[in-house]
Amino acid sequence: MTFSAKLQVTDRPFLCGRYEEYVDQHYKEYLKDQGKVDSLVGVDVMAALDMYVEREQWEKCLETAAKQNYKVLHKYVALYATHLIQEGSWDKAVALYVQHGTPANSQNFNIYKRLFVEMVNVAGMNNAEAYSSWADLRDLLFNLCENLVKSSDANTPAHEEFETMLLVSHYYATRAAAQSIKQLDTVAAKLSISLLRHTDIIPADKAFYEAGTAAKEVGWENMAFIFLNRFLDLTDAIEEGSLYALDHSDFQYTDIPYEVPLPAKQHVAEEQREEIRDWVLTMSMDQRLEQVLPRDERDTYEASLVAVSTGVRSLPCLITGEERAEGLGAETKLRVAGRVALEQKPVLERALSAFDHPADELVLEAQNYISEVSA
Repeated sequence: MTFSAKLQVTDRPFLCGRYEEYVDQHYKEYLKDQGKVDSLVGVDVMAALDMYVEREQWEKCLETAAKQNYKVLHKYVALYATHLIQEGSWDKAVALYVQHGTPANSQNFNIYKRLFVEMVNVAGMNNAEAYSSWADLRDLLFNLCENLVKSSDANTPAHEEFETMLLVSHYYATRAAAQSIKQLDTVAAKLSISLLRHTDIIPADKAFYEAGTAAKEVGWENMAFIFLNRFLDLTDAIEEGSLYALDHSDFQYTDIPYEVPLPAKQHVAEEQREEIRDWVLTMSMDQRLEQVLPRDERDTYEASLVAVSTGVRSLPCLITGEERAEGLGAETKLRVAGRVALEQKPVLERALSAFDHPADELVLEAQNYISEVSA
């Protein structure tokens, strides 16, 4: 039955102005009843977009929304991202925002935070193959922070929190890039160690395991022992459901936080936990092992950004995350690095020539790359 037959239009006055709204409404209902969403787009685009959502025709929905305006598009990007997260497809949700941009809408902040949390908790991301995923998260957060600078939320606690997430994702991406070249295994290890200062927002057991095993692989046995011993304490705390019994003495006068959330689950398989337990037990009987973190000329733990004697906080090296004496200065350098630092193997290979020099040389390599891709 056609719309005109269904409406049984027989009187010309029916089409007068006061009836136009009536006709329009019934026409929309007719299109909905018949499932003619494409036709509905030309009559009531928002109703059509909602129907695409109901039918989970997401590509068609976003394609149509993109023809409207940025605000409409991102209403449906957010709905799709939420749907993907609920299905466990957080990686697709990240890619969605990389494709369409990350607006500084406060109603989206929980989505962005959820994507960060999902990614730092997932297994199998401590390798070179994970680079593209970390780079996507980094790019998402970089775009968000750039937008936040121009928004009413600039310099708010939320802005600062996302800046920290950006820095963390930059470290993860750079670590994955470094893991693709054997000669940069110490750079990857330093990044894993630097990430320990962010265990208030990343899983502490996972972070200490990754830092400890990385230190062990490059022969830094003192640090490996302390980090892996902490990892075991954390695994016991997870089993007991409390961090109350943790001993913080090894981390006094460092910027590694004491107060961290108790991980909701074990992030390392039982077999690997037992291997670490055996190694720590063996090393604890080695008389040559110094069970203290290494100190530098500041008489401070070498990876700490805060000097014990002065309380001065240094900027981190963009490549290793370690303390650097005289910084490149502006915080914007840290944000810029989040977008482009060390994305290509040739850049890493060029960095090898500076490997025996201070970390500053590696930072300059990253700066050169930033200049190249921004030209």
